[in-house]
Amino acid sequence: MKAGKYNLAISCIILLSFAIGVYFYSQMPDSMPSHWNAAGQVDGYMPKFWGLFLMPLISLGLFGLFLLIPRIDPMKANIQKFRKYFDRFILLIMAFFLYIYLLTLLWALGFTFNFIFAMVPAFTILFYYAGVLTENAKQNWFIGIRTPWTLSSEKVWDKTHKLGGKLFKAAAIIGLAGLILPDYAIWFVIIPVLFASGYTMIYSYAEFQKEQKHGHKK
Repeated sequence: MKAGKYNLAISCIILLSFAIGVYFYSQMPDSMPSHWNAAGQVDGYMPKFWGLFLMPLISLGLFGLFLLIPRIDPMKANIQKFRKYFDRFILLIMAFFLYIYLLTLLWALGFTFNFIFAMVPAFTILFYYAGVLTENAKQNWFIGIRTPWTLSSEKVWDKTHKLGGKLFKAAAIIGLAGLILPDYAIWFVIIPVLFASGYTMIYSYAEFQKEQKHGHKK
């Protein structure tokens, strides 16, 4: 699929979310759920207008940002090398937001379910593909594991992203345990991702220091 077709599909998702908001406006309560705690219980509300249109507006804003990034990045030529993975990730993000939006509307309409449990498959798919994107990302200023050390060395960037991609995919698979133990679902999703993020930062620093030492010895 070419970039134009991805953009068309994403635009359709965003327009659909706005259309759903307009259609259900009269059916929604004046106060809509906006946040769920780790136990899957509602602990935050917002006015109907924002409950219906905040997510579509966020999606629209992010889409605009994602379109801008490949144009303004000083390393834009590198983004083109993995552009198909980036475009697929944008589409996945928009589908993810639409899924959250639909779950919120169902809850507001009176359907009750474990919200966190329902989110586990979506998080798993998103994090797994984030791993795919990470493995294929080339050095740039906006997308990937951007530490001072990965941005200072292409070799460190490549090694960190190969490892990071594997860790994010592993984190996604571990997150599936939340389907078996729903009371702990949020922790199976969050903790592995936090570990993957923290470890890759440390790894990039260690690899950069190793590269510097080898460089001084030559």
